[in-house]
Amino acid sequence: MSKSTPKKKESSRSSARRKRDHVDIVLNKDVAFRTKTTGFEDVDFIHNALPELNYDEIKPSTVFLNKKITAPLLISCMTGGFARGEAINRQLAAVCEELSIPMGVGSQRQMLDNATSGKSFSDIREIAPSVPLLGNIGATEVARLNKDEYRIDDFHRLVDGIRADALVVHLNPLQELMQPEGNTNFRGVLDGMALLVKALKCPVIIKEVGAGISSDVARRVLSVGVTHIDVAGAGGTSWSGIEMMRQKSGSTSKQYWDWGIPTRESLQMVTSLRPEFRSLYVIASGGIYDGLTAAKAIALGADMVGAARIFLETTARGGTRALKKHIQHWVEDVKRVMFLTGARTVADLQLVQVDIKTNISENK
Repeated sequence: MSKSTPKKKESSRSSARRKRDHVDIVLNKDVAFRTKTTGFEDVDFIHNALPELNYDEIKPSTVFLNKKITAPLLISCMTGGFARGEAINRQLAAVCEELSIPMGVGSQRQMLDNATSGKSFSDIREIAPSVPLLGNIGATEVARLNKDEYRIDDFHRLVDGIRADALVVHLNPLQELMQPEGNTNFRGVLDGMALLVKALKCPVIIKEVGAGISSDVARRVLSVGVTHIDVAGAGGTSWSGIEMMRQKSGSTSKQYWDWGIPTRESLQMVTSLRPEFRSLYVIASGGIYDGLTAAKAIALGADMVGAARIFLETTARGGTRALKKHIQHWVEDVKRVMFLTGARTVADLQLVQVDIKTNISENK
């Protein structure tokens, strides 16, 4: 497949149109993986008939980026940069603040290219002043750090502009490859990442967008000082599929719709590196649609779970009231699993036994 890659800045109008396309497609089309699943359907909890605790003792609260949160649930980086996306973000932020749930913003590339376009992002922090808030930028922008028009000060501006507690760098080679206006210049991402880790006062979080992180990629980013990884595996939303839908001429590459490492497999690959990288913090996302699946991910070693599309859909169709109920239901399901496995805390849940097909493993 041949593909030209843009070397000039994307206009704010073009960026807004692309972001609007993404939200419209997510809300109105079937964008799920078609044959590949997350793998969590093969995981079962081993019932604990003697939990030796009361239900009201269970504490799903935890600490993320030095802030206490209600549950290990992150509203993942999603949208922004156009009118409807900004309105959805404000609703998300209001509920996250009320429930003490962390939130990520969509790509801040518009702020990187245009210093005056940051108000829609800074508004989020005004609405959610106390929760962990994650900034977001793409890998191809990081690759241009100190080589093109971007400098460390530009990335400081992304963080400072929303008072972010961390900056997410999303690795999305498959999405860029399938995106009509995508940029496939990925040489230099790791070097740029190393510069960011040293220069920023907040953590850098590495995140895929639905194709998963392998153990090799995890080891490489951890080796340059990254401590937080969001696996964002395959089995949920197909971003390659979304980009194919945006191609006016139609795509001849449908075989890439289901490309990627299933979320459970990616999670296990990354967490296997903990003996080597003791400070590793793992976020599991990609097809985690309910509290039961979230609890499975935590039992397999995740510190946090993330989700985006289901909360975007809930907010767009039912507003803040529906979103609040949805999140509360998730948290309650996690608590139910904790009770039925004898786990009083999230740390306890990470140690419970699970049954993966016929193999019983104790995940630590």
